[in-house]
Amino acid sequence: MTTDARIRPIRPADDRPVAAIIREVMTSFGACGPGFAIHDPEVDAMSANYAAPRSAYFVLEADGRVLGGAGIAPLAGAEPDVCELRKMYFLPEVRGRGLGARLLAICLDAARGFGYRRCYLETLTGMDEAQRLYARAGFRRLCAAQGATGHFGCDQHFELELQPPPEDQPCW
Repeated sequence: MTTDARIRPIRPADDRPVAAIIREVMTSFGACGPGFAIHDPEVDAMSANYAAPRSAYFVLEADGRVLGGAGIAPLAGAEPDVCELRKMYFLPEVRGRGLGARLLAICLDAARGFGYRRCYLETLTGMDEAQRLYARAGFRRLCAAQGATGHFGCDQHFELELQPPPEDQPCW
C-alpha cells in the first residue's frame, strides 16, 4: 500500500468491497454466527443505508482500492442524542499505521456535526487493537449493552461523551 491513503464518503460502487471487508474481518475474529453485525441487512447496501439522516459512512482508499471503513448512525432504541460507531473494519495490511485513528476522528467529527452528544460502540474480546484505539480516543468501557442493536454476540461496550466542535471547525 502506498502512503497516499485517503478517507472519503462511501459511494454505491464501494458497497461490494466494503461488504467483503466486513465479512472477511468478522470471520477472522470468529464473529460470524448469530448476534454479530455480519448478518445485518445493511452490509450489502452500505451507501444507501448511510445516506439516511444523521448518518455517514467513510471508506479508506489507497491505489483505487477500498481497504476499510467506518460509520456513524443513530443508536437504535436509544435517545436521539446517542449515535453508534458502526462497522469499523480494516484489512490486516493497513492496520497499525494510524489510519484507524484518522478515520475514527472523522466519524466523531461527523457525529458532533449531526448534534449527537454521546457515541456508543460494540466490539468483542479479541479485537484488542480496536479496543486500544477506542481507549486512546477517550471511550470508556460500559458494563452492559445499550440500545437495541441485536448484536448479542458482542461482549465489549464503550461510550464517549462528545464535545461540540470548535466554532471554526467544519462539520459533515
